[in-house]
Amino acid sequence: MELSFIDVSLKIIIGFFLLFFITKILGKTTINQLTPFDFITAIVLSELLGNGIYEDKVSMIYIIYTVLLWGILMISMEKILLKYKSLRGLLESNPSIIIRDGKIDRHQLKKNRMNINQLLSLLRQSEIFSIREVAFAILESNGAISVLKKHLYQKVTIEDLKLPPQPTDLSTTLIMDGEVIEDNIRSLGFDETWLQKQLVTKGINSSEKVLYADWIPNNGIYVIPYE
Repeated sequence: MELSFIDVSLKIIIGFFLLFFITKILGKTTINQLTPFDFITAIVLSELLGNGIYEDKVSMIYIIYTVLLWGILMISMEKILLKYKSLRGLLESNPSIIIRDGKIDRHQLKKNRMNINQLLSLLRQSEIFSIREVAFAILESNGAISVLKKHLYQKVTIEDLKLPPQPTDLSTTLIMDGEVIEDNIRSLGFDETWLQKQLVTKGINSSEKVLYADWIPNNGIYVIPYE
């Protein structure tokens, strides 16, 4: 029996919402800090779902059962790792200090199967273009690198300059792709008439000509017009 478009469509729709449901349960942290275990799990889960969608002998109930069972195993593993800290290093691996006191730990590089070129690439992604700037570098479980610069290369802070602290304000998006975000304007206590006046001060007479605009108290409006 051949699969029909209806069968395939139903399997894809159900599979989509099942994966979405499992992803929401696992939370944003798991997505952001993708470990090797999570990566392999994602591949296996997609293979299970993909094979089930295009296999006519696999009914809908087996797809639901397979995805839910795999999701339960993933969630259970996450809870076990949260409860038993001793298992984290075994299943997720521990962070490794690959640069200590400005010196490269070749043993840790070899242990993590990393060469100097890969290390330099990770440092450049952290806006560091010379190892001489680094005091400590830690290779995290998800493959990212965390860096503590030497004091000489650290950025100057407000505290270093002895300047009075200034309030930190969150920007509010006013226009995106030419469309006015009315809810955000109202949350600021303004209206569209106020917005039009702000745009005029920037030499723009219509919100439709604006690619992006936001507002920060004490800094005013920032506008990017369409080219």
